[in-house]
Amino acid sequence: MLTGRNILLGISGGIAAYKTPHLVRLLKKSGAEVQVLATGSALKFVSELSLATVSRRPVLTDIFSADTGHESERTMHITLGEWADAFVIAPATANTLAKLSAGLCDDMLSLCFLTLRPGKPVLVAPAMDGHMYDSPSVQRNLAVLTRQGCHVMEPEIGSLASGQCGLGRMPEPETIFEALTEMLAAPKDSALRGKTVVVTAGPTREKIDGVRFLSNYSSGKMGFAIAADAARRGAVVRLVTGPVNLPTPPGVERLDVESAEQMLAAARPLFDGCDLFIGAAAVADYRPEAPVEGKIKKNAAEMELHLVRNPDILATFATGRKPGQLAVGFALETAGGVEYARKKLVDKQLDLVAFNIYDGRTSGFEVDTNALTLLGRDGSVTELPLLPKEEAAGKLLDAIEPLLRR
Repeated sequence: MLTGRNILLGISGGIAAYKTPHLVRLLKKSGAEVQVLATGSALKFVSELSLATVSRRPVLTDIFSADTGHESERTMHITLGEWADAFVIAPATANTLAKLSAGLCDDMLSLCFLTLRPGKPVLVAPAMDGHMYDSPSVQRNLAVLTRQGCHVMEPEIGSLASGQCGLGRMPEPETIFEALTEMLAAPKDSALRGKTVVVTAGPTREKIDGVRFLSNYSSGKMGFAIAADAARRGAVVRLVTGPVNLPTPPGVERLDVESAEQMLAAARPLFDGCDLFIGAAAVADYRPEAPVEGKIKKNAAEMELHLVRNPDILATFATGRKPGQLAVGFALETAGGVEYARKKLVDKQLDLVAFNIYDGRTSGFEVDTNALTLLGRDGSVTELPLLPKEEAAGKLLDAIEPLLRR
């Protein structure tokens, strides 16, 4: 799968470094050439000899460690940036993340990160204590790297070196290997490469009181699949999501919100800088006019709830967008409704609408498959069969790519 590919593997000083020889073996078995770049701290957790043996290359650590006076070795960090097809950093500790986000370089790992040629994928696998991972400083640094186009993997939940159990484990080598192969399988000529894409996903919750809310059955799976595939094609993806129980796709910057108004507030600052806006969220059309603090008591046989309209996030973007920006939406009905989707396309001034039916079994909310009908502004109609949502997302982006080229 990776025959002829050149991979830089950066290893920083976390306990998970002991797993990296297995990752090197997976890469080598798949046909890749692997150059290991290890920090001094990393070699306290895994031996230099084991890494050199499985990679069949000397491990590079200090900037001057390989300097024997030959010009080629003094500029090795430059040539490695040209040689590599991808850069994997696993484990990525809090210290390494801080250096990379700030542009500091005091070892071969951080130096090669700066010399890697633009457009080549970077896969970052953070690993640290859960409290460290959740700290504002680490999250800020991860957001910076994501905006730069790095694909950041979500840590796993499990036993940590501290003896506690929680978020912070480095994904297993097999998981990192699969993520890398998916990244390298992305088409190099994709019209999405280098574009900025904003995706909304999931449901919104509209508060009735402190313990109750109005919502819907959206799982967010369709929007997350779109965000993941757009990132795989080389786009800079920002995902604004309502409450869902899904991991963040690699390479995607995620913003979590609850209500429709919060979703608009989070998405609006992203409008000007995006090339494509995809409204896949199931935004509640209405919200209670006056949510109650605390809990409403059960005092009467009936309760009257006054609802008001929520802002239309997709229409807000589409009607105020700049020339060249694309707007894509979804239209869901329980039966029929393709004409409603066509009306939505026209009324909201969209470039494309994905129409789907909610049947409670195979298509729509809370399932892993979807059947989309794509309606274009030019009058085109493309009916897709029932597909896994990941494949449906790919077909949707395939239809969007020609619009971006035009």
